[in-house]
Amino acid sequence: MTSSPSPESFPLPPQSFRTLRPEPRARAARPWDVALTIVLLVLLPLLALGASYAGVLLAFASDACGADRCDIALMNLGFWAAVISPWVVLVLGLVVTIVRLVRHRLAFWVPLVTIVMMAAAWFVAAAIVGAGVSAS
Repeated sequence: MTSSPSPESFPLPPQSFRTLRPEPRARAARPWDVALTIVLLVLLPLLALGASYAGVLLAFASDACGADRCDIALMNLGFWAAVISPWVVLVLGLVVTIVRLVRHRLAFWVPLVTIVMMAAAWFVAAAIVGAGVSAS
């Protein structure tokens, strides 16, 4: 007589072995990505400082204003946007970069996008100041 194997020898039924998945491997940190990201993160505050300084220089746009030729409120909005927006973009870029580094994802591109966003924010603010100068 042939006896079937005891249930204690097989903890899982044979059908379940087809559905088991291997454990996902943890992502390895890329040393070149971490090094490049750190270098770019060190440069970001310097670029934000430069963009804020360029924003302060937008105050000289009011030299072209006469008695009633400029919209001072619009120029003020553009001025403060040019001074503050690089720092807001910097903080957002830092947070996203650190989260990506902690999760071992490619992160060097985030500071590069942050630099582009700082420049774009400055140009938008300069356009707002320019619109205030040309308002009559």
